[in-house]
Amino acid sequence: MADLTKKSQAGQGSLSALILAGGQSTRMGQDKALVKVQGIPMLLRVCSVAQAALGDTLYIVTAWPERYQALTPKGCQFIQEMDPQGPLNAFAQGLAHIKTEWVLLLACDLPKIKASSLRSWAEALKDLPPSVMALVARHEKGWEPLCAFYRRDCLDPLQQFLDQGGRSFQAWLSQLSVQELALTDEEMLFNCNTLEDVALAERMDYHWVL
Repeated sequence: MADLTKKSQAGQGSLSALILAGGQSTRMGQDKALVKVQGIPMLLRVCSVAQAALGDTLYIVTAWPERYQALTPKGCQFIQEMDPQGPLNAFAQGLAHIKTEWVLLLACDLPKIKASSLRSWAEALKDLPPSVMALVARHEKGWEPLCAFYRRDCLDPLQQFLDQGGRSFQAWLSQLSVQELALTDEEMLFNCNTLEDVALAERMDYHWVL
């Protein structure tokens, strides 16, 4: 596995994927990235779907790269998360290494995402005006920031927000020019935070389709 302490090659395209796998999984009681849904560890599932959608421009932000190296598909590169302080800070650390114009940010606990949907969403990026910094789905509780597209140019306002003590994705996105991502299948964003969520995911009428 390559490590992103070396120069990234992401600049060869216009879109790369960044997966967050640095949480403490306190509600799960074990490392959620390694928890299996339908026999497949969630991190492997998300990595494989992202690669099928976007190619090999795939990076994983984690404080424990050695934990996942044998699990992830060939071509994944790791960004060592330093001083973990939540997903927004992890995103900023990862985004600093990205060379592409856009990055697809994904949590590691999304067992129902599909490559065909990610590709369809990515097609919408070319029609966005330069002022739009993110393409994000919205639900009744707010934005869904961990399955969304961000311009690399949002790094400066993100870093300023963090430097001022900000830690909330919702608060940061409220300051950003965001385009709402239209969803046709809201179950795509189902995430597993607890063993009860995993049991529900197992019962869902769903097959792993790239």
